[in-house]
Amino acid sequence: MNPFKQKLRNGEVTLGQMVLELFTPGIGPMLAACGLDFVIYDMEHGRCDIGLVAEMIASCRGTGIVPMARVPDLDAAPLSRVLDLGARGVMVPRVETRAQMERIVSELKYPPRGKRGVALGVAHDLYKPGGAPYLEQANDDTAVIVILETVKAYENLEEIVSVPGLDVAWMGHFDLTASMGIPAQFDHPRFLEAMDRLVAVSARYNVAAGFLPATAKDTKHWIAKGFRAISLGSDVGVFKDAVSNFRRTVLA
Repeated sequence: MNPFKQKLRNGEVTLGQMVLELFTPGIGPMLAACGLDFVIYDMEHGRCDIGLVAEMIASCRGTGIVPMARVPDLDAAPLSRVLDLGARGVMVPRVETRAQMERIVSELKYPPRGKRGVALGVAHDLYKPGGAPYLEQANDDTAVIVILETVKAYENLEEIVSVPGLDVAWMGHFDLTASMGIPAQFDHPRFLEAMDRLVAVSARYNVAAGFLPATAKDTKHWIAKGFRAISLGSDVGVFKDAVSNFRRTVLA
């Protein structure tokens, strides 16, 4: 079982990081050495393409960290391509309806639970085709994460989160506040209400709520509020903050 999914099923908090810039084969192993549970390679906003993400995923083998990919959009065809490369989860942005959610699950699961194309003996099964029993194992192993980041998504929140097969409903905070007409106002009552609703609805359907807080203080706050899939900032933010703090300390 995917340890990321197992921890979520156990009601535990999982910690990882979103990678947007530092696409080096060492980044996954370094995050593993820091004790993180997962890494998400961003193919939407970052410079990562399909060839690069394949290298990043392969570099995580044997480290204990769970590699996942954030695809550019719902129309990245096929969505399951990153799974064939060895990703153990897929994050899909801009999900707004139940129909889209059902399509995502269908494309990421093998029959009879979906329509994922079958290619065995390639990267995802370490080139050792396991036959029919492997398909159900892979269905259970694959983490399905969607980003809810528009007013429309929150109007349809219950319908989306209740779709069987969803593992994590992720708050897309910058886009949601922009969609609300309150860009980057993360203390606004309407945004805070959406955060609370996401946790409540997710819990109702045994789905984990996910978020990317900017600071350790914010992270502890949102974990206490019920978020269980947490990106400890992004590689860009954490690296810049560390270097800036280092420089300030040196010059103080």
